[in-house]
Amino acid sequence: MASTRYQSVSAMDAEQRRLVVRDIFSTFHRTYDLANRVLRLRRDVAWRRFALRRMRFGPRGRFLDVATGTADLAIMAARAFPGIRVDGVDFAEPMLEIGRAKVERRGLQDRIALARADALDLPFPDASFDVSAIAFGMRNIPDMDRALREMARVTIPGGRVLVLEMSAALVPPFRAPYLFYLRKILPSMGRLVAGDDAAYVYLSESIMKHPGPESFAGTMRSAGLARVEALRLTWGAAYLHVGLAPGGSGMGS
Repeated sequence: MASTRYQSVSAMDAEQRRLVVRDIFSTFHRTYDLANRVLRLRRDVAWRRFALRRMRFGPRGRFLDVATGTADLAIMAARAFPGIRVDGVDFAEPMLEIGRAKVERRGLQDRIALARADALDLPFPDASFDVSAIAFGMRNIPDMDRALREMARVTIPGGRVLVLEMSAALVPPFRAPYLFYLRKILPSMGRLVAGDDAAYVYLSESIMKHPGPESFAGTMRSAGLARVEALRLTWGAAYLHVGLAPGGSGMGS
């Protein structure tokens, strides 16, 4: 499955994927929120809320949202935990511009700071955050091990590192119709909602190419994270992976 604009995921090297992802999120930023609500049937909202319930904050009270996009998770976290401060980073400035407008409309500009940065080189000192998370962005990062190590580095010892990601590892009998949805329906809907199927052909393929939950849990362990859990959501359409940054016992259960 290949769009008229981008090669298939399997045909790209790491640099090509980085440039494609930047192009997608710099080109389709204005329709991104609407398209995702439609294409994910608003399940992404429930999945983010589930992720919030797995967060634990100590006296430092700081949260990092990696690949924040238009700041949905950053805003939800600030609302759910009134005492925390949030940093969100993304390498697509057009997405951040929309995110900053959303933050300001909600009066959260004193608690949420959004900045352009690469997930592979986070601009924060070691042990800066109680919790770091990435929602629906990990599959777009070619070097997942390095991204996870960066998230672990900036998280306090024993602090939680969360990865919320789409998955094609659905349980039977949902897997076959879901794969049909990804291959055929989602790109067509993307063309109707966003006016172009190119981004959604790529994103569909990136979901199908993303490692399965057991494999990705192994990647998290290899990156140094401890007590890794893989929590299935909506029959496996998404997974929340939770691990602890090395050097501590963790905050709460």
